[in-house]
Amino acid sequence: ELGDMGDRLQSAQASADWPRYGRAMRQLIDKYIRTIDQHSPDGQPDSLRLSEQLRLLLGGAVVALLQHDPDLREQAQALSLRLRHWQPGSALEPIEQGVRELGHQIGVRAGSWQEQQALLLELFALLLENVSELLDDRSWLQGQIAAVRQLLSGPLQAEAVERTRAELREVIYRQGLLRQGIDDSKAAMRGLMGDFIERMDGMATSTGEYHDRIGSYALQLREARSIADLNQLLQEVMRDTGKVQQQAAQARDHLAAARLDVERAEQRIAELEQELRMAGDLARIDPLTQALNRRGLDELLQRELARAERNNTPLGVAVIDLDDFHQTNNAHGHAGGDALLQHMVAVCRLLLRATDGIARLGGDEFVLVLPETPGADSMATVQRLQRSLAHRVLTVQDRRVPVHFSAGLAQWQPGDDSEALLRRADEALYAAKRQGKNRVQAG
Repeated sequence: ELGDMGDRLQSAQASADWPRYGRAMRQLIDKYIRTIDQHSPDGQPDSLRLSEQLRLLLGGAVVALLQHDPDLREQAQALSLRLRHWQPGSALEPIEQGVRELGHQIGVRAGSWQEQQALLLELFALLLENVSELLDDRSWLQGQIAAVRQLLSGPLQAEAVERTRAELREVIYRQGLLRQGIDDSKAAMRGLMGDFIERMDGMATSTGEYHDRIGSYALQLREARSIADLNQLLQEVMRDTGKVQQQAAQARDHLAAARLDVERAEQRIAELEQELRMAGDLARIDPLTQALNRRGLDELLQRELARAERNNTPLGVAVIDLDDFHQTNNAHGHAGGDALLQHMVAVCRLLLRATDGIARLGGDEFVLVLPETPGADSMATVQRLQRSLAHRVLTVQDRRVPVHFSAGLAQWQPGDDSEALLRRADEALYAAKRQGKNRVQAG
């Protein structure tokens, strides 16, 4: 029972559930400290040993967790000091009262902390939603926003936050390089347009001068007295007209070259923007197999569940677990295991439709998402995949490696969320595993 109590205290501490932590502490004091046998086999009273552990807990873990609340931290330190000087037979009431009061205060403050955290998360989620609506659906920022919104939708765990932060830092770094390329291309385009406008302005000036000279030629024509005068006038007109024609031809050639350069710059910008969007999508991709990761699967299921609900169309999900994967890892090393996982995804992509999805949950577990697919067709698809893997031989280090898997199927039902759908498919997978290997079970 004491071990169970310790587990409860550790669980409450890990999840920062201070009301539960306070209740467990009070129960520990009420039920156990008063009734512990004063003499253990090694001669040291168990009560002293437990008192020391409780003192360490209060003076160490609790004080550290209360670092942002000086008042409660001082209370915990004072209780720890009292326990250090406590001896069997001494009054427990002051310590008991102090522990109860501390537990009560932690419970009260925890509710306030949780409420503040919830309000901040709601504010942040609202801000992200507003920014997302202001952006074009194709914006490369959508991928980053989706990653953070997915993180906020579940319980905030340090590991998940750190993983998302690392992924976003990598994405932001790559996008920074791509943005620089876009800025350079746009600057080059602005330079081309500025040069062209300058040339057109010069041409307009020359054309204006030509217009003025033509006016003067008309006056000279009326005043001409001889053939020689007319001949000289004609030569001047032809010379000026030739200059204008030459300038027009140069402007036309320059315009064609500028248009080609602008088209190239536009194409380059479009390519870089596409790479930006793809970089944002990396946060949803398993780097080893290029299948979706858990975040990508959650987003895909969210979209497909909404579509199935809206259109009342079938949706199938299969959870797949590779048989004997650990034996392959042991026999061929991690490189062999990686090759098997990549082979699995490659064969799936050959057989599945473009609208279907495949995700790797980690290890040797995969999920297939089959939109608009009734139960019988989902079963046929997974069984066809089993046969194809059996026929497509995987060779690792010149040795044939058989690839088999067991799978559990589930079909969407009205009211299902992604958790319920995956849970039924998971239960069907366990049922298939109990029947043997290379089995498919519908749930």
